[in-house]
Amino acid sequence: QVQLVESGGGLVQAGGPLRLSCAASGRTFSSYAMGWFRQAPGKERAFVATITWSGGSTAYADSVKGRFAISRDNAKNMVYLQMNSLKPEDTAVYYCAARWSPGYSRIFYNPNEYNYWGQGTQVTVSS
Repeated sequence: QVQLVESGGGLVQAGGPLRLSCAASGRTFSSYAMGWFRQAPGKERAFVATITWSGGSTAYADSVKGRFAISRDNAKNMVYLQMNSLKPEDTAVYYCAARWSPGYSRIFYNPNEYNYWGQGTQVTVSS
């Protein structure tokens, strides 16, 4: 079992950067694919980015491609989301998620494919 705790959210002006962090418990963190999702008020939870267990493959939503970067440090049980050139439409609660995926290089986009979730961190981008 994995417990996830997000941090790093806050209020930022449009065009600015923000870095989200997700700390994971457990000794098998490197066996999990990790993802970031977001949910804006009145909208469904949406895929943002994902990274395979090894960090060898990543994928992004079209809306964030070129602006956001996902990374992980398996030695520290951490996953990060570096967000640059933020826009007001990036405002949402951001969630970290984990999917048991030992040795697989498959990319998981659907939130229903993830087993564990953090409680979320609010990101607000002002115009």
